[in-house]
Amino acid sequence: MTKRVALVVYPGFQMISLAAMSVFEIANFGRDTPLYEVLTVSVEGGLVKDSAGISVATETIGRRHYDTMLVAGATYVVPTEPDLVDALKRFAPNVRRIGSICSGAFVLADAGLLEGRRATTHWGQASALRQQHPDVVVEEDRIYVNDGSIWTSAGMTAGIDLALALVEADYGSEIARETSRLLVVHYRRTGGQSQFSTLSTLEPSSDRVRAALAYAREHLREPLSVEQLAAQVHWSARHFSREFTLQTGLTPAKAIEKLRLEAAQALLEAGEASIARVADVTGFGDEERMRRAFVRTLGKPPQALLREARERMRA
Repeated sequence: MTKRVALVVYPGFQMISLAAMSVFEIANFGRDTPLYEVLTVSVEGGLVKDSAGISVATETIGRRHYDTMLVAGATYVVPTEPDLVDALKRFAPNVRRIGSICSGAFVLADAGLLEGRRATTHWGQASALRQQHPDVVVEEDRIYVNDGSIWTSAGMTAGIDLALALVEADYGSEIARETSRLLVVHYRRTGGQSQFSTLSTLEPSSDRVRAALAYAREHLREPLSVEQLAAQVHWSARHFSREFTLQTGLTPAKAIEKLRLEAAQALLEAGEASIARVADVTGFGDEERMRRAFVRTLGKPPQALLREARERMRA
């Protein structure tokens, strides 16, 4: 049976959100019966202008029943229209799954649909989402997050990854792979893949802290204690720990774990088959310690990333 997917837009939405809908369109190619019917809807229907002033034709949100409803993102977070909040509250119980692209997570949260849920959004807006909605478990270092019937994605092109994941959930990995090939995009970035690299986001102001991070990345196999890092930059351990945390927002231990996770994830997604070897060369030391770090941070064990990497290589 054809599944009806609706993208919910509103004045000022970001046009790139429409790219996610192309995934469902392309999934229909070459099939006698379409897998998806794709619609663009808004509270009042008619033409809706995006953030660049381009108008998009929409249907009124309440005209049909939907299998999947995705809320578009915006370049800047703007207050959600009360009518849109009311509409989402009214229709969400009758939709099999509902999701958001980029800052669309704020719209879902304003409608109370993310309460107690895990969710993500554009990394630059994650802090604001956490502050405005402390009842939401914000996982800013994710491409997309699935929590039950709720799906949320990171910014901009991550909506394509989310849509491919939805196609895979509906019809399996082969159809999702076919769709990604037609779109000429990767099949697919895993939900746990980082939105950005650890070193690019910490941005310490001190050359010494930057030097310590660079040293750590090149020596992940070593213990990398505070004392070892402090000695590299000729500071006392106490002063180094205080300055590091002040400048990066993370303790040295947490930053090192992020670097190790990033390196381990890259090895697994490149097809490194030995979990034990990855744990060794990235400094986790043993498989169980690495597994706990993966599950705690990425929501899945290393074995899951390895399976996904093998599927991509077979595609």
